[in-house]
Amino acid sequence: MPLTPALAAIVDDFADLGHPDRITLLLEFADDLPELPEHLHAESMEPVPECQSPIFLSVDASDPSAVRLYFSAPREAPTTRGFASILHSGLDGASAAEIAAVPVDVVNDLHLGSVISPLRLRGMTGMLVRIQRQVAEQTAAPS
Repeated sequence: MPLTPALAAIVDDFADLGHPDRITLLLEFADDLPELPEHLHAESMEPVPECQSPIFLSVDASDPSAVRLYFSAPREAPTTRGFASILHSGLDGASAAEIAAVPVDVVNDLHLGSVISPLRLRGMTGMLVRIQRQVAEQTAAPS
């Protein structure tokens, strides 16, 4: 499976744990989501309506060899915030090609389906699809 090394390590960490410990790890990721830089505000970022909580993301692919990702996710939504943090930890700084190659069903590899609702899992997929779309738009050759 074409995952970035960082995302592959995260998937392996989840695979090595039992169900309760997977939730704990997801919540630990929620605590690790970086704050937005001062120049970004949630209002100017793309919303992710697939998420039950108000999540916003921004992609900077001006350097296709090291794409930067930014997320705004409320602390009151730890599951969704954890998903955003997993994507940030696994994809921030990766190349545009690496991000484009990540399968959209990578969320299934975290083995959270028995403890997280399908609606919440769909939110992480929605984030990834939007990241990949923004990367593709920003790195497309001008016509």
